[in-house]
Amino acid sequence: MTEARRRLLVVDDDRAILSMLVAGLSRAGFDTVVATNADEARRMVAEAQPVLAILDAQMEGGRSFDLADHLLREARLPFLVLAPARDEAVRKRASSCGAATVLAKPVDLSRLVPAIKAALERGAPEPPRRPAADGLLADALEGGHGPQTLIALGILVERHKVNCDDAVRMLHQRAQAAGQAPDEYALTIIEQSEGAARPPV
Repeated sequence: MTEARRRLLVVDDDRAILSMLVAGLSRAGFDTVVATNADEARRMVAEAQPVLAILDAQMEGGRSFDLADHLLREARLPFLVLAPARDEAVRKRASSCGAATVLAKPVDLSRLVPAIKAALERGAPEPPRRPAADGLLADALEGGHGPQTLIALGILVERHKVNCDDAVRMLHQRAQAAGQAPDEYALTIIEQSEGAARPPV
């Protein structure tokens, strides 16, 4: 009796890479579903119920790590991240986002397939606690940060329709990506919001 083919979700905004991965994973004995952005991926996780996800670390729009956070904490789905071999900053961030494995692009299927099987054997990792984000929210409410932090959090909550914890995480992630402290990046968010709201001259 043959083993049922396990279903994988492949997320990449490059359709040529998607086609290559789907063909290779099919030959390796997997079923695949695909998504080209984070919103599609969330929908496919709910609808297709894959056993593992493979995601590109540099999708257009910069939402790869928001999706990784969702897979880790909400969907509890193991995932692999594909990151550029020569971009050390992206690879470091990918290594800390809860991925079972980080593999270099361009993708080598002879390494990808064993990594998938190993990740499936381990299952979904336990989500780490978030002391930094929780601490930022507590500090902001207690006056440990400038008022710009609270204003920026309010902007993120309204703009992205998220709760306060998600807004705190978003602020931290964006500040880290920009190489700034959260208070500094809060000013950037406020300035961008004011610019968008200002009527044309």
